[in-house]
Amino acid sequence: MTSEVVQVRRTAPFREVVQLLDHHRISGMPVVDEDDKVLGVVSGTDLVRAQAKRAGRGRARAVIAQDLMSTPAVTVHPEQSVPDAARLMERRGVGRLPVVDEEDRLIGIATRRDLLRVFLRTDDDIRHQVTEEVLVGGLELPPEAVLVSVRDGVVTLDGSVELRSQVPEAIHSVWRLDGVVGVVNGLAFRFDDYTPPRTSGHAETT
Repeated sequence: MTSEVVQVRRTAPFREVVQLLDHHRISGMPVVDEDDKVLGVVSGTDLVRAQAKRAGRGRARAVIAQDLMSTPAVTVHPEQSVPDAARLMERRGVGRLPVVDEEDRLIGIATRRDLLRVFLRTDDDIRHQVTEEVLVGGLELPPEAVLVSVRDGVVTLDGSVELRSQVPEAIHSVWRLDGVVGVVNGLAFRFDDYTPPRTSGHAETT
């Protein structure tokens, strides 16, 4: 995310909103209240739409950011993964996601460009993170237990883990890493800790 966010107060007049968008050469920005809590997002499209509605109405009251914004804002928290943020952005049809803390205060913003930037990570950087954070740090495996290879963002895992349940856990954790575009599973396991669910019903008696 970008921590220095161009934002506007909800009481900002129409002209100020236009000037901010033009000066910073951005297409939209969060609208916040006096406590920096995100109320919505205002974009150039919102401005054009507002002007079109006002055309031919003669004299009207002054328009402020609160009247222009799209609400509620689609936001994310800083701990959310890039793939999750990208899916949310695509599903909701937005080009930017305000990043908020646990009290919905604005702390940053993630744009499409920010999300795409993570896929420029090198394969070596991804391989190191998979080994150190997922396998050694997360699953507590010895470094030599699993061979990790990465090519064009696709991670291949070859080797053996202790428990069967660690296989999907490893794959899921790798998938969530920034820059990963695919995971090829070649993991085996030593012990099967999977317990089939019990079937419901009563035993027959004779």
